[in-house]
Amino acid sequence: MTEQLTPMMKQYMTIKEQVKDCILFFRLGDFYEMFFDDAIVASKVLELVLTKRQCGLSESAPMCGVPYHAALSYISKLVSNGYKVAICEQVEDPATAKGIVKREIVKIYTPGTIVEEQMLDQKSNNYIMCIYCFRGMYGISSADVSTGEMYCTTLSIGASINRLADEVARYSPKEVIINEAAKELDRIKKLITNLTGAYISTLPENEFDYDRGRILIDEYIKDQKISEYDLSVNSAGALYSYIMNTQKTNTLDHLLAINFYKIDEYMSIDASSRRNLEITETMRDKKKKGSLLWVLDKTITAMGGRELKKWLEKPLLDTAEINKRLDGVAELKELFMTRSEICEILNGVYDIERLTGKISLGNVNARDLISLKQSLGQLPYVKNAINACQSAIMREIYENLDCLEDIYELIDKAIVEEPPISVTEGGLIKDGYNNQVDLYRVAARDGKKWLADYESEQKEKTGIKNLKIGYNRVFGYYLEVTKANYDLVPEHYIRKQTLANSERYTTEELAKIEEAILEADEKLTELEYKLFVEIRQSVAGNVKRLMHTGQLVAILDVLACFAEVADRENYVKPEMTEEPVIDIIQGRHPVVEKMLSDGEFVPNDAYVAPEDDTLLVITGPNMAGKSTYMRQVALIVLMAQAGCFVPAESAVIGIVDKLFTRVGASDDLASGQSTFMVEMSEVANILSNSTERSLLILDEIGRGTSTFDGLSIAWAVLEYILENIKSRTLFATHYHEITELEGKIQGVKNYCVDVLKKGDDIVFLRKLKRGGADGSYGIEVAQLAGIPQAVTIRAKELLSILEEQDISRKEIRRLKRRNKDGEGQVDLFTYAANTVMRDEIVEELKNLDVQTITPIEALNVLFNLHQKAMKRK
Repeated sequence: MTEQLTPMMKQYMTIKEQVKDCILFFRLGDFYEMFFDDAIVASKVLELVLTKRQCGLSESAPMCGVPYHAALSYISKLVSNGYKVAICEQVEDPATAKGIVKREIVKIYTPGTIVEEQMLDQKSNNYIMCIYCFRGMYGISSADVSTGEMYCTTLSIGASINRLADEVARYSPKEVIINEAAKELDRIKKLITNLTGAYISTLPENEFDYDRGRILIDEYIKDQKISEYDLSVNSAGALYSYIMNTQKTNTLDHLLAINFYKIDEYMSIDASSRRNLEITETMRDKKKKGSLLWVLDKTITAMGGRELKKWLEKPLLDTAEINKRLDGVAELKELFMTRSEICEILNGVYDIERLTGKISLGNVNARDLISLKQSLGQLPYVKNAINACQSAIMREIYENLDCLEDIYELIDKAIVEEPPISVTEGGLIKDGYNNQVDLYRVAARDGKKWLADYESEQKEKTGIKNLKIGYNRVFGYYLEVTKANYDLVPEHYIRKQTLANSERYTTEELAKIEEAILEADEKLTELEYKLFVEIRQSVAGNVKRLMHTGQLVAILDVLACFAEVADRENYVKPEMTEEPVIDIIQGRHPVVEKMLSDGEFVPNDAYVAPEDDTLLVITGPNMAGKSTYMRQVALIVLMAQAGCFVPAESAVIGIVDKLFTRVGASDDLASGQSTFMVEMSEVANILSNSTERSLLILDEIGRGTSTFDGLSIAWAVLEYILENIKSRTLFATHYHEITELEGKIQGVKNYCVDVLKKGDDIVFLRKLKRGGADGSYGIEVAQLAGIPQAVTIRAKELLSILEEQDISRKEIRRLKRRNKDGEGQVDLFTYAANTVMRDEIVEELKNLDVQTITPIEALNVLFNLHQKAMKRK
């Protein structure tokens, strides 16, 4: 069938075969055309008219197209809708081409490799992630092509898909590459889709070869210690190759030294906790407003905005590094005038990192270089502003900040202040930069004067007063004479073109002037472009310096931002310690506080420490503020370890290695999991991965099932944490029976959110106090929510009946009486009345392998034992 195609369409099909997974933009004159299935898809997404073109087959090919000068907006829309776009350009001059114009793919746009500013969120990184799966282990590489950042790590010992999910959530990539032979490929794809909705591609195994990867990235890892056969080298090599292929470049010089890290270098925050704590976006509508980032982001530059987000996504574990940041923030908080000056100067700084990325990839134009020059022009002022600062981090920025004067001077001497967008049509180079440019420019300028003088001369000689000289690309320069003056045309005029109401002529003198002007213009344009490329290459040779400077400016921006927020919102410097203690006085929720009017938020203390205060059991009605309180403790810890001041009167924060939250309930219908199953899966992950230095925020464990089952599970989870993990824990519950564990199990302390009851009404005081709640106030909350009065009245009647029967408390009291001579632990065996059932339970427990059983399996065993015990008559 291909033999029947026209030559042009054969060329199209050959090129399309190279990019089967892309929509191909095929350059034809001033348009990018799409054909066949690509045209059908693109016409729907881009809302274009679908037409047809003869292609040599019996049926015409579906076709649609977009103007080449407006292509970027259409490409952006396709990429944002999850498509890859390949750009096929004419790579030879149609005027000199023999046969079909040669065409090649010059760039592939994918969600994770775009570098164009119009298509990117200025204050967010655009990550592409590569995952290499091998025998239950994972090599992970993440890169932002637009800024030159690349991070690599390996999940090996104890690796699980949950830990992989945590890394995916940390970077929230727009595109993910996986080796196609991955054993858990389908499961990983589903996980990525649920977490981020990223575009997913698979690559063959040979792309992930270790030796090949080492060769590709060797120059970036010379000074770094990497264990032999580190799986992240496999993924980094594949990712590096993929980026070069999409960008159609032989090198990625703008990549900084690739950062190989271990996941335990930063606070671990699992995917569920990131979502629950709303660190960078809200849970409901995925918006920045209402998140922690929204409160803290007072950065001036796009680079600073991205750096701030990274600090919040990767809180530190090194006390010395945290204190270094905090000292810098403290200094800038006190130096108001210095901080104000820094912010004012940074207002004139563009995105140095992304401009440098464009320079390295050859995508920069003259206007970008002017933006870079203006940014570099601010650096001496930045350096002068921080000269007096004494904190360690500020001294490091001052001493290492390269003002790049040589690059500033080069651009300043070479490029005009307001250059055109196009770099191939001249008008780029300043007078005085290059002698030959100046000569051509004089020739072109004088040629224009010659034309004006020649036109005046011919008017006088011929007597044709309205004679004028014009120009077009086909006929060049000409003398135009209207019909009324034909009889005045001299004999030596040579006719070039006849129009309806005029004739166009040339002369030997005009032809010579034309030749001189066009030669000067053409050579001037060619030379200007050549010089621009040389300037761009010269700047590109300093990519590492530019990137390093951009990074330092970003860090300074974040420090000034934290100082500004601390000053405005009355935040304090936390005291960091290696001791596993959290001691917060009058802490506040940073986001909720901003949402309320001044003075409305009620602050609370928090003290969590080993021995007697390891686990706080928090009770109180819904809407009383339990979840807000627990989240504020988690956010204060996270902010402190990111290097930010915190909303409190004072705070002592012992380093938290892992932050887990189990808050709220939702069905995972896409994977067929109920609310309770989702809850149990999250609890299992927490119990499996927590350590003594972790912070657990557990809200309403067990509420997704029946009362007895839920209470049993919540009780067992609490005991497991205290006996096996000893993590600092905030444990909110409606099971008031659990409050009876205080005094019986070391480490449990009861707290409740205070409520004032006035008749049938309640007032939430939002204040935490010692002790357990005296009721759930569920019916009162229902009244506040607007439940019909008839329903709440009936609910009170039923509650009165149930309280008289005292169903749940009767069972608990029986357990306590049977265990009164014990050590305070509830003995589940005595719950079975007959000896036979008890022996069966004992036998079942004897056969358990407690060394290998997982927490979720233990919960299932507990549930089965409970069911057997309940069958007693």
